[in-house]
Amino acid sequence: MSVLRIGLVGLGTVGATVAGRLLDGAVRGAELTAVSARDRNRDRGIDFSAQHFADNPLDLVNDDAVDVVVELAGGADGMALDLVSAALAAGKPVVTANKALLASHADALSALSAHHNVPLAYEAAVAGGIPVIKALREGLAGNDVARIGGILNGTCNYILTQMAAHGASFDDALADAQDKGFAEADPTLDVSGADAAQKLSLLAALAFGLRPDTDVMPVTGIAHLTALDIELAAQFDCVVRLVAQAQKQADGVYAEVTPMLVKNGDALAHVVNETNAVAIHAAPLGDLFLQGPGAGGGATASAVLADIADLAQGFGRPAFARPSGEMSESVSQVPPAREWYLRLQLADKPGSMATSTQILAENGVSIEEVVQRSRNEDDSYLPAVFITHHTAHAPLSQALAALRQQTQICKDVVTLPVYGAGFGTGE
Repeated sequence: MSVLRIGLVGLGTVGATVAGRLLDGAVRGAELTAVSARDRNRDRGIDFSAQHFADNPLDLVNDDAVDVVVELAGGADGMALDLVSAALAAGKPVVTANKALLASHADALSALSAHHNVPLAYEAAVAGGIPVIKALREGLAGNDVARIGGILNGTCNYILTQMAAHGASFDDALADAQDKGFAEADPTLDVSGADAAQKLSLLAALAFGLRPDTDVMPVTGIAHLTALDIELAAQFDCVVRLVAQAQKQADGVYAEVTPMLVKNGDALAHVVNETNAVAIHAAPLGDLFLQGPGAGGGATASAVLADIADLAQGFGRPAFARPSGEMSESVSQVPPAREWYLRLQLADKPGSMATSTQILAENGVSIEEVVQRSRNEDDSYLPAVFITHHTAHAPLSQALAALRQQTQICKDVVTLPVYGAGFGTGE
């Protein structure tokens, strides 16, 4: 068997782990022959004296001793885009963990991958060490995927887990995540939901042929959530999770990223801390649930090495298994009917609750459960929480607009969908 020669760009935490494993012979039939990084003199605890060190990463594209380019430098544009584009155009397979690059330039990169019939592998770009890309590309190839979703951001999941376990505020839980290395110094990409949206766009491309585009999906992060919401969710036997999901509907594919109430009987409720999980419903198989490490050098490196191993064994596919021109633009803007969590701050005066329930009923929103907090001495507004029956989005929006006009009795309206309730109905 011929040896697959690897050129690796980026020697950070993930890149150094991949390099070390390759040098230890972890992938049979693959050999690290060249590397490139911004600082060639940095001590990474690895001896690269036998590898060619390229000061310009693009030199690896034309290096006759490199068969596959592994891009682990990161960034949606700039050098990473130039490198991956040039490698594909030159007929060299690419392995990357760069979800931002793929989500931003799916059209161009998938066209290059398909036109030149050269693999673009990105298992490490979604859910870390969970082999969800392989599951969609190979394991479920004979199935019709109806919906896919789950927990795709370990930072948010860690924060929400700590808020529930310790009653911590969002800010305190975030600071704890940063201290432990689960959150970046600037956590905006994670806590805004943007990171999960990039990953979901790649899963939707594989599952449904939907052109990756985070601009067409509603994305809500977790920074607005309070310890009170986490506490109240528990009173309904639920936890709060940031869920990224996409599903087929009659008018197209609906995709979203948003915090949701997840009932404790659901497997997703038991995915804690930095762990990721993906739930897939496909026919004729049924339900599939994948769970594992979603971030960190070890998990991401494992996925990169799996892609390299596939290529070393002669396996590999174009980016999304179809040219970008054949990818669908059938995007639904209508959320499915489902149950909702509504938290209202109601004035502590007679008639506030009755007026609120009347407004909900007049707009076709039926209530399943209600919890109202007891009054403290200085409270002028009291939290009242409703779980609705299955409700379409239009009447719910009308009811919320009417409630927000009742400023004398109601303020701070918070809404969260209930996961799984009506998901997949297409309503």
